[in-house]
Amino acid sequence: MAPVIKALAAEPRLHCVTIATAQHREMLDEVLELFGIKTEYDLGVMTEGQSLTDVTTRVLERVGTVLADVKPGVVLVHGDTTTSTAAALAAYYQKIPVGHVEAGLRTSTIYEPFPEEINRRLTAVLATYHFAPTPLAKQNLLQEGKDPRSILVTGNTVIDAFQQVHATVKDADAVRVSTPRMIFAEAHRRENLGRPLEAICRALRRVLERHSDVSLVWPVHPNPPIVEAVRRNLEGMPRVHLMQPLRYGQLVATIGQATLVTTDSGGLQEEAPTLGKPVLVLRRVTERPEGVQAGTLRLTGVEEDGIVKQIDELLDDEAAYQKMARAVNPYGDGQAARRIAQGLLAFERDAPRPDEFNPA
Repeated sequence: MAPVIKALAAEPRLHCVTIATAQHREMLDEVLELFGIKTEYDLGVMTEGQSLTDVTTRVLERVGTVLADVKPGVVLVHGDTTTSTAAALAAYYQKIPVGHVEAGLRTSTIYEPFPEEINRRLTAVLATYHFAPTPLAKQNLLQEGKDPRSILVTGNTVIDAFQQVHATVKDADAVRVSTPRMIFAEAHRRENLGRPLEAICRALRRVLERHSDVSLVWPVHPNPPIVEAVRRNLEGMPRVHLMQPLRYGQLVATIGQATLVTTDSGGLQEEAPTLGKPVLVLRRVTERPEGVQAGTLRLTGVEEDGIVKQIDELLDDEAAYQKMARAVNPYGDGQAARRIAQGLLAFERDAPRPDEFNPA
């Protein structure tokens, strides 16, 4: 949302009040500083060992209090977090229109990813305006009965943020490795906890044993079951770099130095192809099928042998690697935030609608 906040601040006809729930304090503070953003409200909802119910109820109550104070014309929420859904519900209770940024992503089951898939579906029901990142996301919304006039295809704001930061970082900001090739890995999805995560770790271990010129960089999510599994399987291996989550600028720089990315994250599926990095998605399904169709992404599943096979192919077959590296990223052109600001004016004040993003 950082590029959106900046775009709203640059538009004299709009006034933006920024609310942070601060679920991830260190990550939040670093990004706010990086983009020069100040929050008017910091709700501090994070508590140790919190459940989804805890997050939902605290966000609903505290955001509701802020909205009663501010009385905004529109509430913007992003994507598929529990925070976004609870904030949208708080706005609905006060009859405030909701604009959903990154609207329309879907998988075929409400439990993958969990709880993100149901969050975005619920948010779509609550939203008045839908800022879809791609034409396919728009089609998903139309199939659910959304008014075409309420949908604007913008591209994804994560591409705006990634491009803006990449233009400022230096190679020295990246995590350094001693080998010519690097795998950047990340996994944190709830549905991958347990056996799937164990299989992912074993697969990466096997790849490193087979390729002496490859290092692994894994910023480990702080969730204790993830830390325990990753460290038990990979800690102490040569050429393995396990570390705390990276600052966003360092993340961007490190992906720029990577050979390929393995992840179950959503944003990285869109970000890494911006720099020509093939992405192997450590999941059975993805809400970003545009990338699979375009050739920037591949689904590996969560079985050990399948993951090893997919990584080995990209490391061993230059033609297969280049085919993915040169594929066109279908997720944005860096202008999504501008379109959202102009779209708000079009929706709320009958201003002209902006151009829509078209990856073709």
